[in-house]
Amino acid sequence: MPDWLKNLLPILLLLAAIAVVVSRLPKIDLGHSEAFKRRRFLNWFPLGLTYALLYFGRYNLSANASLMDKIGLLTKQEYGDIAGIGSILYGVAFLLNGPLTDRWGGRATILIAAGGSALMNALLGVVAMRAQAGQMTHASVVTAFTVLFSANMYFQSFGAVSIVKVNAPWFHVRERGVLGGVFGILISLGLYFAYDWSRFIAKAMGMTSAFMIPAGLLVLAFVVCAAIIRDTPGQAGHVDFDTADASSGDTGGRATLVDVVRKMFSQKVIWIIIAIEFCSGFLRNAVMQWYLVFADKTGVKDGFVSANWGVLLCVAGILGGIFAGLISDHVFDSRRGPVASVLYAGLLVGVVVTFFALGGSVTGWAVVFMSLCVIGVHGMLSGTASMDFGGKKNAGVATGIIDGFVYLGTGFQSLLYARILPEGEAAKDPANWKQWPLAMLPVAAVGLLFATRVWNAKPKAAAAPADLEKKAESKPEAAAA
Repeated sequence: MPDWLKNLLPILLLLAAIAVVVSRLPKIDLGHSEAFKRRRFLNWFPLGLTYALLYFGRYNLSANASLMDKIGLLTKQEYGDIAGIGSILYGVAFLLNGPLTDRWGGRATILIAAGGSALMNALLGVVAMRAQAGQMTHASVVTAFTVLFSANMYFQSFGAVSIVKVNAPWFHVRERGVLGGVFGILISLGLYFAYDWSRFIAKAMGMTSAFMIPAGLLVLAFVVCAAIIRDTPGQAGHVDFDTADASSGDTGGRATLVDVVRKMFSQKVIWIIIAIEFCSGFLRNAVMQWYLVFADKTGVKDGFVSANWGVLLCVAGILGGIFAGLISDHVFDSRRGPVASVLYAGLLVGVVVTFFALGGSVTGWAVVFMSLCVIGVHGMLSGTASMDFGGKKNAGVATGIIDGFVYLGTGFQSLLYARILPEGEAAKDPANWKQWPLAMLPVAAVGLLFATRVWNAKPKAAAAPADLEKKAESKPEAAAA
C-alpha cells in the first residue's frame, strides 16, 4: 500500500465512523424536505472543501519552515516575522472584507478568496524557484515572501467570512452546532493537506511545487464554486426561511456599516467572544506553527507525532469539532459558551502537561490534545456563534470582527515566539524551550475565564418572529420553529 494511502486511510475510516454515529443521533426536525437537504449539501460541501484548500495554500509556509531554514530560504525569525505580519494583516483585513461580504454575498467573496490565493501561491512558487536558482538576493527573497504572503492572507481573509455568510441562510440556529463541528472537520482536512502533503510535496518535488500545487487546486475549486454555490435557498429554487438568529424578524433594509458595527459592539457577548477568540488564535498557532520547529530543533523522541503531524491534527480536529457540535446542539440546547468552557479547560490542562513533560514522548500527544480543544472552540465561536449573534444579514461583519481577533492573536504569538524561542545550539536542548508553553499558560487561563462568562448566552431576535407553524403548513421545507 502506498505511504500516502496509509496516511489517508485512518482519516477516511474516522470520517465514516463519525458519519454513522451522527446518522444515528436523534434528529432535530425542522420540516426541511429531502430535496432541500440534498441541495443544501451540494452548497456547503464544495464550499467547505474550498476552505480546506485555502488552508492548504496558507499553512504550506508554516509546514515547511524548518526545511526553508535548512536550505537557506528563510531563517526561523524571518519566517516568524513573515507569518506574524501576514496574520495581523489577515485580522485587520476583516474590517473591510466583512462588510464587503455582507454587501456582495458569500459566493462572490469565496471566489475572490480562491482566485486571489491561487495567484499569490503561484507567485510564491516563482520566487522560491528563482531564489533556489540563485537569481535573487536573500534580502529580496525575504521582501518578496513578506509582500506575497501578506497579499495571500488578505485574500484568505475572505474565506471564513464567506463560509459563514453562505451557510447562515441555509441553517436554523438549532442546526448550527453540528455545522460548527463540520466547520472544524474542514479546518482539520485543510491542516492535513498543509502539514503532511505540503511537506511531502516539498521534499519530493521541491519548495516551488509546495506552492504551485495548492494554486492549481484552488483554481479548480474556483470553477466548482462558481457553478454550484448559491447564497440563499431562494436562489437555488427553494424557499427562504426564518433561521431564528439575531436577524430573525428584521424586515428592514440594509443597515449602514456604522450601524452594524455599533450593533455588534453594543453586545457584551460579542466583546467576550472576541477576547476568547484572540486567545484561541494565540494558542492554536502557538501549537501548530511551532511544534514542528521544536521537534526538528531538539530531536525530541516522539517521532510518530512529528512524522504524522498533519494526520494527527486532522484526526484531533475532526474529533474536537464533532464533539463540540454534538454537545452544543444535543446537550447544551444550542448554547456555545458551555462547549467553549469545557474545551478551554482541556486546553489549560494540555498546557500544564506540556510544560512539565517538555522533551519527553508525552509532549507531542499533549499538543495534539490541545489542537483538538482549540479547533473545537474555533468552530463553535468563529464558525457558529458569529452566525447566531450577527444574524444572516450581518454574518459577514460579525465573523470578520470575531475572526479578525483570532488572527491578531496569531500575529502576536508569531512575533513573540520569533524573538523568545532559542536559537542555534541552545535550541537543541528541550529545557531551553520552557518559554514556549509558559507563554501559553496565562492565555489559556484567561480564555477559560471568559468562556465561562458566556455560559448562558443565546441570540435575541431583532423582532417578534412570524407564526412559523402556519408557514410550515403551506411551505413544509421552510419550517424553522
